[in-house]
Order: sequence, then structure tokens, then C-alpha cells
Amino acid sequence: MTSAPIWRQSILNERHRELGSKLEETWNDMAIPQHYATDPYEETEAVRARAGLFDVSALKIINVGGKDALAFLNQLVTADIGKVPAGRSAIASIVGDDGGLIDDVLIYVDGDGAFRLSHGGGALEEALPLVAEGFEVAFTRDNDVHILSLQGPRALDILAPHTPFDLKGLPYFGHGKTTLFGVPVSLARGGYSAERGYEVFCAAKDAIALWDKILEAGKPFGAMPVSWDCLDIVRVEGALLFFPFDMPHKDTTPFEVLMDWSVDLSKPDFRGKAALVARKGTERTHQAGLEVLAAKAIAPGAKIFKDGAEVGVVNSTTYSRHLMKSLALVSLRPDVTALGTGVSVVDGEESFEANVVRTPFYDPMRLRTHPLDERG
Repeated sequence: MTSAPIWRQSILNERHRELGSKLEETWNDMAIPQHYATDPYEETEAVRARAGLFDVSALKIINVGGKDALAFLNQLVTADIGKVPAGRSAIASIVGDDGGLIDDVLIYVDGDGAFRLSHGGGALEEALPLVAEGFEVAFTRDNDVHILSLQGPRALDILAPHTPFDLKGLPYFGHGKTTLFGVPVSLARGGYSAERGYEVFCAAKDAIALWDKILEAGKPFGAMPVSWDCLDIVRVEGALLFFPFDMPHKDTTPFEVLMDWSVDLSKPDFRGKAALVARKGTERTHQAGLEVLAAKAIAPGAKIFKDGAEVGVVNSTTYSRHLMKSLALVSLRPDVTALGTGVSVVDGEESFEANVVRTPFYDPMRLRTHPLDERG
């Protein structure tokens, strides 16, 4: 495959224009509906109380197969994909030889040596041919696939009547091939909203009809299409990191963003393992959350101070009307990350007091995505 950028377009662009998007913003070589004519806070309320439908087709999907596919992936990523059964997926980090994050990836295990990699704006595709040497493996970008993400507490009620799949029994990070409204799809439970949600993977030719049918089925439940402005709000409320915006160092390690769970140092080897072993315990910063005493969102890049010394930087922010707070995902010197620690945030000419708080800001026990009756 080639790693040269290929400009992509969502087949849903006309629907986005009808909803007020000018499609002026891009991400991952694709125009995205950053704004709709609707208020993003009203969209957020729909996701939190009912359901919102996102077009996240800008994610890149890489199909991986071949005799050595599993061994190849275990050399590429920090997690042990051999521990993930068919029909499940896992988030893994990808690091360079220096142990610094170059991407994160969601790996879907389809079975029989077949895998799908979902990634954002990092360097996964540049790393693939570097790691593939000596492995019998093939990897190709799927530029046809479209991904519709229905997020919110009524998502199950909206979709379940229209698929033969046991959607209620599908575990978090579970997925499977089925039909939806009679159309062949792959359904996955997950998303980027800190709510129960489902992602619909379909062919481009089916995406418009599925978009319309999901919204039609969702109308009695108060579902609505929602923009990437809304996605930015709900993912910060849920403390869901976004590569590379929440990784402030050029060689940020998984340990510095508290993604230790994505690293299996017991694996025999993988790219960057030696560097991670050497760097574990030497973290310059740790990921943390701040509630800022401000009536607005703080600008990313704002500096954080404690007792006159600079101790960190602001990465991702939002003003949450749902929580009525200004929220910031930040990188802080490890010795100032204790809950309740008071700091000052300097945003341009203004200074605001802030406190380190538990993350996620919204649903701190993850009960919205992992109900207690499903945890066993």
C-alpha cells in the first residue's frame, strides 16, 4: 500500500450541508462537519439525554491480514493483541524507537487472521512498512467504509428493533457483522462520547440511506444529527484523549498520559519496548483534569503555575453547560497531580484559579458506558 495522503470525501457531505455545515474544517484528509446550524450545547443535551448521530467516517480504517498478521501487529503495537478474542477490540499505543507515542489505534479482531485498525491523525501508516519487513502480511486502506456513530442512552432502543443482531448482549468493545435495516454492516459498541453508543460500519453506497433511516427511527426518541463541535464537548467531558493534542511532548510516552494499561511489557518484543522499559518511572508530566474557575473555555496551550513555578500546560478544553464548569485536560508535573491541588492557569492576559479533580469529569465511574449489571 502507499502511505501518500489521499484526499477523501464523506458520501454524507450533502446531508451535512443541509444541516448548515460549510465543511471548511478537515481532519485526517477529510472534510468534517465541525459546525451545524443547531446549537452544539443542544446537540450535547441530545447525546446526554437521548441520542445523537455523528458521521465519524474521517477515521481511517486499515485492513490487515496474512499468515503473520498477529505477529506483525504484536511487533507494531504496545498491547498483546493475542489476548483479544475474535469479536472484540482493544485500544493500543504505537511508539517509535524512542518510546514516544506516534499514534493510538483501535484494533478490531475479526478472526481467522483478519484485523481492522481504526486510527486518527498519527503516523500509523508510516510505521506499517517499517515494521512489516520479514512478515507475511498485507495491509490496505479502506477508503470506501463509512462510520455512523449513534451515541446516547436511547441508542440501543433506536437500533435494536432493526437488526437481527443481539445488540443488547453486545459487550463494550464488542463487534460483529450483521444487517441493519436489511443492509450489510458491522456493528460495534463504543464511541467517543462517554455514553452507551454504537458505531455502524457500512459501504459508501449505503451510508446515506442508513443515515436517514437511523434518524427516522430515532425521531420518536428525540434523536438528532450532531456535529464535531458536540463531539469536542462530550469527549472532553468524558476525559477521552485526542492524539496528538493531549500529548504535549514530541516524545510523550504512554505512561505520561496514564495509558499504562495499553502497554504490555511482558511481550517478548515490540517496537520501542527497550525505550519504554528505560523510561518507565521517569515521567516529566502526567495527564490530569482541572476545573477552572472561569465562565468560558480556556485556550489550549495556556500555562499552568503553582507557587510561581510553571508546572504544566493545558491541552484540551471545553465549557460544559451540562456540568456548568470550565474543564481542561492538562499535563502536569507529577508532584502536583494530587486531587484538590490548587493551581493558576494563565490564558493570555488573564489568570484563573483551578483545582485538580478526578477524571472523567462526566460519569466518573463510567456507569454510562459500563452498566453495573454488565460487569459480572
